[in-house]
Amino acid sequence: PVPARRRRPPEARIGRRVIPRDLRPVSLRDELTELGDLFRAYQKRPEPDLALLADLQERKARAFLTWSDVSCDVTLRLEAQRAEQAAAAIRRQHQHRTGCVPEGDEPGVARLLTVPTQWEYARSVLAHVAGHTPLPGAEARLLVLLLTLRTAHTGTGNLVGQDVEALGLTDPEDLVEQLTGCGWLSLPGTVGDLLASRPENPTPVTVPSLVPDEDGTGPFTFGRKTRPKLSGWAQRVVSDKKLRKAKAPAGARLLAVTLATWADDVGRLGPGGRGVTLDALTTRVPVGSGELRDLIDRLTAADWLTEAALTDTHLTGRLTERVLPLTCPLLN
Repeated sequence: PVPARRRRPPEARIGRRVIPRDLRPVSLRDELTELGDLFRAYQKRPEPDLALLADLQERKARAFLTWSDVSCDVTLRLEAQRAEQAAAAIRRQHQHRTGCVPEGDEPGVARLLTVPTQWEYARSVLAHVAGHTPLPGAEARLLVLLLTLRTAHTGTGNLVGQDVEALGLTDPEDLVEQLTGCGWLSLPGTVGDLLASRPENPTPVTVPSLVPDEDGTGPFTFGRKTRPKLSGWAQRVVSDKKLRKAKAPAGARLLAVTLATWADDVGRLGPGGRGVTLDALTTRVPVGSGELRDLIDRLTAADWLTEAALTDTHLTGRLTERVLPLTCPLLN
């Protein structure tokens, strides 16, 4: 009889990294393997334990620093630094929640949108856009988001060509033509005039569905002073320097702004860091699963997202330290 083939044991992993079987010292390999198991177990916890998570991140930082030294891999050192930063941020969050903030200590992240009401307003705009974009696809969704934020309070606002060109759209002129053609957007002139307009001579645009009713009510409850803050926040996200440098497509920028509103204080995706459901994600970012995976990879390459894992049901991971100022943390 033919002897049965011996099956190799599964590869040990921590996050998306494979831990080499021949990694030495063995104590380092054992520590990395255990940490991988502990992080996966943490993802399954029904409730977050920030003190535990901070401890895990500190252990990861030490282990990855050693791994970098023995393998001469600088990317491991960078990941160790990110883990150390995450541990510090999580520790601060835990201190704030438990009332144990050192005297004179300030919140760890200075966010562009500074108060929870603004975070909820941002989420309300994204939800509205998801349900009221008149055209299919991520590109239309992103452009409608920009236009909605520019016109949210009165139904009218100013736009210049660079605002549209900066979104990474395949054919901006055609997309704007479609929005005007279906009646969702109204322009005083041609689409060409809009795209050629400059800050010193912006184009006034109107979104009829956002014009308040006779009693003054519209789809949003925030006031005229909040609208430019929300618009400026979204503009900062979609025109992020690293996204621009990578020439990220509109879908990646839409995913970036969506995830910025679906993470906790320290950047972990979803409530309690348990991830975002795929159903909810594709409702906000209308792309197929294959394209979604590509967009996630693009955000990871642009240092927007780390430790990302996409399953059939969820996207888990964490927004990087550099983008935390642009986030709108989920409220427990």
